Amino acid sequence: MIIVDDDDSKVWSLYDAGPRSIRCPLIFLPPVSGTADVFFQQILALTGWGYRVIALQYPVYWDHLEFCDGFRKLLDHLQLDKVHLFGASLGGFLAQKFAEYTHKSPRVQSLILCNAFSDTSIFNQTWTANSFWLMPAFMLKKIVLGNFASGPVDPEMADGIDFMVDRLESLGQSELASRLTLNCQNSYVEPHKIRDIPVTIMDVFDQSALSTEAKEEMYKLYPNARRAHLKTGGNFPYLCRSAEVNLYIQIHLLQFHGTRYAAIDPSMVSAEELEVQKISLHTSSEQEEQ
Repeated sequence: MIIVDDDDSKVWSLYDAGPRSIRCPLIFLPPVSGTADVFFQQILALTGWGYRVIALQYPVYWDHLEFCDGFRKLLDHLQLDKVHLFGASLGGFLAQKFAEYTHKSPRVQSLILCNAFSDTSIFNQTWTANSFWLMPAFMLKKIVLGNFASGPVDPEMADGIDFMVDRLESLGQSELASRLTLNCQNSYVEPHKIRDIPVTIMDVFDQSALSTEAKEEMYKLYPNARRAHLKTGGNFPYLCRSAEVNLYIQIHLLQFHGTRYAAIDPSMVSAEELEVQKISLHTSSEQEEQ
C-alpha cells in the first residue's frame, strides 16, 4: 500500500515481483472491474522467466489528469524513470493518456494495449459520467456486469468471468464510481503525442465489450503497432488465455533485451528458447486458420 498524494485516502495497492535490479519493469493496469490480482497468471509466469512486473490497483481518482499526476508521483516514489505499460480496457485507455501526459518528459517506454480503446465516447455514456458518484454500489455493479459475456462460454472463460465477478464484489462504491467516471468521461487520445512509442495491440476475435469500430479506430491510430490477435478470450484473455497472452508479452518485450529498458534479468535471457516459442505460436495460429 502506497500513498503519494496529499490526500491520505488515495492509496495505491500493488504487487511488485521479480528482480528489483530491473529499472524498467512492466506495469499492469486493470479494467474497471479489476484489482491488481487479476494479473496473477502474468505475475507468476513472467517473474519465473526473470521479468520484473508490477500489478496495480488504482486509488479513487475522478478525472484523467488527476490519475496521470498520481501515477507519475507513484513512479517517482518507486524510483522508476521509464516503464512498459500493459493496460486492459480502461487500463489501456489510462496507459495511453499517461503516455500522452508525459510526452514532453517521457516516462513510457512501450505500450501493450489489451481490448483497449482510444475514445470514451464509444460507450455512449459521456452524458451520465457526471452522475456515477451518486449511484449506489449495486447499481454500478449492474452496469459493469452488463458488459460481461452472456451465453455459452468454455470452462476457462467461465472461470475467468467468475473470478472477475468476485473481484468486482470486492470494490466499494467510490472505487467503482470513479473508475466508471474515468471510463466514460469525455476524452480521447491524441496520437501525435505518442506516435514514437512501440505499441502492441492485443485483441480477441470473439465476443467482448469492444465494438469492431473501436478496434478499427485503434488500428488507425497506431498504424505501425504490432498486432496480437487471439481467436478467443472474451473480455479477460489474461485470465482465460494466459499462455498466449504471456507469450505475446514476451515477444513485445524482446525488442528491449540487451538495452537499459529491458524488463528482464539479462542472465535469464535465452533467445533461442523464445525463437522456438515464436515459431510454435506462428505454426499453431496458421493451423487454426486452415
